[in-house]
Amino acid sequence: MEQNNTSNSTTHFLIENVLKNQTGEYPPEVQQQLNLLLRRHLTKPVIYIGTGTCGIAAGANATLEAAKQYLKKYQADADIVEVGCVGLCSAEPLLDFQAPGKARVSFKKVTADKVEAILEECFHNHISGADVLGQVFNDLHEPWEGVPNIQEIPFFKKQHRILLYDCGEISPSSLDEYIARDGYKAFYKTLMNYPPGEVCNIIETSGLRGRGGAGFPTAVKWNNVRLAASDQKYVICNADESDPGAYMDRALVEGNPFRLIEGLSIAAYAIGSSKAYIYIRTEYQLAVQRLNAALDLAKQYGFLGENIFNSGFNLQIFLREGPGAFVCGEETALIKSLEGRRGMPRTKPPYPHEKGLFGKPTVVNNVETLTNIPLILNKGPHWFKNKGTKTSSGTKLFALTGDTVNTGLVEVPFGITLQEIIYDIGGGIKNNRELKAVQIGGPSGSLLPAQKLGLKIDYLVFEELNLIMGSGGMVVMDDQRCIIDMVKYFINFLQHESCGKCIPCREGINRMYEILKMITTRPSATDGHEGLSRFQGVMQLENLARVIKETSLCGLGKTAPNPVLSALEWFREEFEEHVFERKCRAHVCKNLRSFVINPDRCTGCLVCLKKCPENAIIGSARKPHYIIREKCTDCGICYDVCRFSAIDII
Repeated sequence: MEQNNTSNSTTHFLIENVLKNQTGEYPPEVQQQLNLLLRRHLTKPVIYIGTGTCGIAAGANATLEAAKQYLKKYQADADIVEVGCVGLCSAEPLLDFQAPGKARVSFKKVTADKVEAILEECFHNHISGADVLGQVFNDLHEPWEGVPNIQEIPFFKKQHRILLYDCGEISPSSLDEYIARDGYKAFYKTLMNYPPGEVCNIIETSGLRGRGGAGFPTAVKWNNVRLAASDQKYVICNADESDPGAYMDRALVEGNPFRLIEGLSIAAYAIGSSKAYIYIRTEYQLAVQRLNAALDLAKQYGFLGENIFNSGFNLQIFLREGPGAFVCGEETALIKSLEGRRGMPRTKPPYPHEKGLFGKPTVVNNVETLTNIPLILNKGPHWFKNKGTKTSSGTKLFALTGDTVNTGLVEVPFGITLQEIIYDIGGGIKNNRELKAVQIGGPSGSLLPAQKLGLKIDYLVFEELNLIMGSGGMVVMDDQRCIIDMVKYFINFLQHESCGKCIPCREGINRMYEILKMITTRPSATDGHEGLSRFQGVMQLENLARVIKETSLCGLGKTAPNPVLSALEWFREEFEEHVFERKCRAHVCKNLRSFVINPDRCTGCLVCLKKCPENAIIGSARKPHYIIREKCTDCGICYDVCRFSAIDII
């Protein structure tokens, strides 16, 4: 109870002396409190552990428990702070250590069994070993000898972290830390100084575009709703990112939920709304938990509710969990889901700014868009506009996944190239293999070949090339991947996620998937018509994709053919190999591969014979074996268990 009282008094102290002091000049006692919260001057060591979803999946909870046990075992006086994801997910679990007067140092892949040895060295002012990631250089703290500057590490060097600045740095449950780092200053300044129209003008000047899809100008949406005549208006935060492999919104919410709430509050004020909703997928339980806690604190200290800061502005924010349907990323489907109906898109017009939630004018922005708002209001629209390019201001988050050395969340300025993201930040392709393709824009995005590495991240460039950036999913594939198999995966995902309302999407995507299955399957010898049907399907595939794109009702159907069309444009020879030669060059399509035993390399060890589930391998000890083709199902188990590389794929 004493701790709660202390926290309450600290928060009120910060609101009165920091938030309401817009000059940035503080009395000594206020500056001292800020220094403690900003950890400029520590009185005892602090251990930071990344407990975002990616960290927990890698074992961070066990790391956290091991750190607690270490402090208990040696009766060491130190604080443990749980933080969000810093972005380098391939290095999780991450543990940081900061001693009084010393720089904060990060360690990678700190599983529970490594904790005691690492902390033992840190507490004795010595750091060694391959687990060191880097340290944070500054003028206030003495650096560790021989430890690199973390900002010079290739993964971070070319990033421009403004949205991710706090993620992995502060506790997502501490309102005090957020206020100490200029949190809620933008909201307070907005309510005290700017009428709603001026806020919209500032956002327009900044050039901010929606980060959830096509990059629609944010200020245009806001002004459409602000100028609409209605007794009630709504603003909705779309936190339902449902692209497989994309987790930008989740990481932002888990790392700093207060920034999202502040951005949403400013948006509500700008359009004249007293009610706002955060729509988040129910699978994001950690994000939901941290958002609920942050909303409770915001209400407790007067950042939500009635007459906020005596400005006359009232605001309620409601958190709603969605079922995680991909189609609910489309704003009209999301609105129906929020209303308690089945999430299905409707025709437009009317647009949400005309008739949205409960029939009222509504703005829908995603997490990344809203998280930019406090930064723009704090630092000014020109500060934001000067980042990126003339046509695309600011930074963009990408979830870099697939076959790169480094995987995780990256924040880059617009204008950077795919080459820089994949090779400079991502560290290149694993195992020194060659890049084959990049899928950008989520499951309904486009597959681009290696020769497109010079492509700049810019909305105008993407529009001219008929590409979509989507929310920021980026899947990198090496030369061992089969393009047709990847396209089949995305189309299968999209057919399951189709709401089924319109025929082109419902039937067309299903038919595309059937054709792709035929392409990746060897025709049976008993069916004389199967080969003809297979060939006809392939001939129809491109025309079918274009019809679906042109006639579907919503964005899901209109973009679903993109993987097929882009693959046919850049990787047509692989389609021809699958169709005419019945061959998969990557040996990924199981129904197009066959296994044979090379008698010159086979030692007759009997391992493959014993492991074959179909008893399709015959032979005696120390004599070459043989695969009976009529029995073999080409499962590949023999290939996996052979220790002498005696089995070839043909």
